[in-house]
Amino acid sequence: MPASAAFSPVELEIELFCRGFRIAPATRANLEARRITRTRAGLGSGLEIVVPSPRKEIWVNVPVEEPFAARSPFELVPTDGGWAVRDFRSGTDYSVRIPPEPAWYSRLTSSGTEMSRVGVLQGNYLGIFLSNTCLYWYSRPAADNCQFCTSGKNVGVNEIKQKAVQDVVEVAQAARRESGSVFTHFNTGYQYEDDPKKRSVHGLQQAKPHVEAVRRRVGGFIGVQSVPVPRESFDEYDELIEAGTDHFSFCFEFLDPEVFARLCPGKARTVGLDAFFHAMEYTSRKLGKGRVSGELIAGLEPIESTFKAIDRVVETGAFPTVCIFRPLVGSNLEETLPPDPAAMKVVMAYQYEACRRAGIPVGVLPIEVSLVVQPEEARDLLPPRAFPGLYDLKVGAMKKLAGPYVSWKLKPRPAA
Repeated sequence: MPASAAFSPVELEIELFCRGFRIAPATRANLEARRITRTRAGLGSGLEIVVPSPRKEIWVNVPVEEPFAARSPFELVPTDGGWAVRDFRSGTDYSVRIPPEPAWYSRLTSSGTEMSRVGVLQGNYLGIFLSNTCLYWYSRPAADNCQFCTSGKNVGVNEIKQKAVQDVVEVAQAARRESGSVFTHFNTGYQYEDDPKKRSVHGLQQAKPHVEAVRRRVGGFIGVQSVPVPRESFDEYDELIEAGTDHFSFCFEFLDPEVFARLCPGKARTVGLDAFFHAMEYTSRKLGKGRVSGELIAGLEPIESTFKAIDRVVETGAFPTVCIFRPLVGSNLEETLPPDPAAMKVVMAYQYEACRRAGIPVGVLPIEVSLVVQPEEARDLLPPRAFPGLYDLKVGAMKKLAGPYVSWKLKPRPAA
């Protein structure tokens, strides 16, 4: 394997997403870090680290359990008073910080549930899978779950199936008080029953009481991720906004119709690709530019399709959240190789440029997500400019003005 030049912080982030790193047994024995949590779709199955960067710290959930990580040229090594990621091709050490596990992870809620089985931190945001496992896992005659996902093997095993509202509130309060979390993100998966004779409360309806309770008793920013509802039910998005939702995310994953149908068979069968963009467009109009995200996976379809997917997301007024494909242990794609880091750097640069061209503000709020390259981080993949452009000036001004708004949002209050 050829030696590599020193990487910038965001380049290192992408390298680690694609290659993971090794941890020697002696190193692991002395490591004080957040536990590796295989919850929700499974992307949090790595080790949480923070990479220093001149613009802002970069949070990365680094793959360590998957087989490809054992072959990585990177290894986590101890240094005098800290930690570094060593690239054994060049001998370069990159200083990193390892956040300790929050004390509240091991505490019990008032109902007796361990808090980490209700929600976990991924970066500085609290992620909660609200209810029963995504029903695509139980389709008949055969499961048609997304091929890269492991939620059906995690929910009810590594976390409890049904999250009580009181438990969620207590965990969100602990995450705010002790870990500085400012964003609570609810995920539901697909919750409709295929059998019309069975009653089903779908994702948006499941989320509403939790959103209302967190808004009233905890405060902060609140996001909801769920499979789109039919157009005739779009008023349910209005109800969730009134309840206190600040952000919606829609995981369509792939734009290529063949790839979408093959890797997301349940979504292709029940809602179709266009439904995601209709919902994105509607909620973006309601909440404003940059308050909705369209989530896709890079590395499993042609890069040109990924570019088109990014463009289609920004056309709706949403911002693109691009996950680098991770072949999770236990998923149908666990034997698939992760993508080439060089290609992913091109994708992430395109992601930022698309937001800039569309005037979609990114990086305004102090929310750090460790599972993806955030659009604002990818700015450093582009050649430096002699002078900031209008977009840079606008986003910089918004960041300065965001302080009082963030302070206001952090206060608990009744919904609208």
